[in-house]
Amino acid sequence: MASKSKKSKVFSALEVANICGVVNQTAINWIKAGHLKAYTTPGGQFRVTPEDLAEFLKSRGSEIPEVLVEALNEVKSPKTKSMIIVDDDKGLNSVIKMYLEKNFEGIKIFQAYDGFEAGTLMAKEKPGLVILDLDLPGVDGFSLCKKLKSDSMFENPYIVVVTALKDPDISDRVTDLGCNYFLTKPLSMEKIGAIVNQWYTM
Repeated sequence: MASKSKKSKVFSALEVANICGVVNQTAINWIKAGHLKAYTTPGGQFRVTPEDLAEFLKSRGSEIPEVLVEALNEVKSPKTKSMIIVDDDKGLNSVIKMYLEKNFEGIKIFQAYDGFEAGTLMAKEKPGLVILDLDLPGVDGFSLCKKLKSDSMFENPYIVVVTALKDPDISDRVTDLGCNYFLTKPLSMEKIGAIVNQWYTM
């Protein structure tokens, strides 16, 4: 499971022209002549990656503009995404953490073992994804899910609810609260990985 397929900044022909200090048609001509690598969107627009633009400028002996240097740095060091695992089963909590750290680069993973600790960490760190057990000491998972989805301060995290509870109405209840995925225990690490990968590459 690769976590390196992160989306990077790409430039339109007009942006290339602005970066290089030429008119739009000149940038288009470079692309059409095969001098500057580009791909075409479904709508027929040209897109150029920072790496290809840098190679093109280097081949012409041109200086790399600051805006392009910044874009290249973003590709090399993408913004770290963060998530939190909230489960009072410390063994399972650690197994999930180790599995995700092994399969994904650049994720900062927090752990919480009760509802109060989770609430404090979430308010401070605002993780983008929450793996949330429902049956927690302190504040229960239902309350946490509702709070995370209804309070804008948490920035609408992606919530994966996990539970060993057998109530047939639970799935509908947490879906109504805004959770994105519902999983029952025992958990499949591969399934969790697939869900995290979907979120991670957004």
